[in-house]
Amino acid sequence: MYLLVNLITIALIFLISWFFFVKKDDQPTKARQTIKIKVDGGYQPSVIQIPVGQPIRLEFERVDPTSCLEEVVIPDFKIRQYLPLNQVTPVTITPQQPGEYQFHCGMSMFFGKIIVTR
Repeated sequence: MYLLVNLITIALIFLISWFFFVKKDDQPTKARQTIKIKVDGGYQPSVIQIPVGQPIRLEFERVDPTSCLEEVVIPDFKIRQYLPLNQVTPVTITPQQPGEYQFHCGMSMFFGKIIVTR
């Protein structure tokens, strides 16, 4: 019995370590006027590449009932937006500087990245 519990514990430690330290980011989704982001156990796509100075409409569709994902926060753009379940919520940004900008859920457990290029 103790051996089984120890094996399960070790497996969970490896799974959690892989998720937080080894898992690679998605390939960036290239810019369009509108980018749809599905909110389901995280953000899909989680990496978005857009050009500087162009307004982009991000359409968040939350299908995950987890309370953590009720909000999306984009700190560098001073955005904190509530995401109703099973609805599309638009957020428009116009980045003025190239760089990488993080977005995350209201509890800072799920993350995404906006890459702004020239």
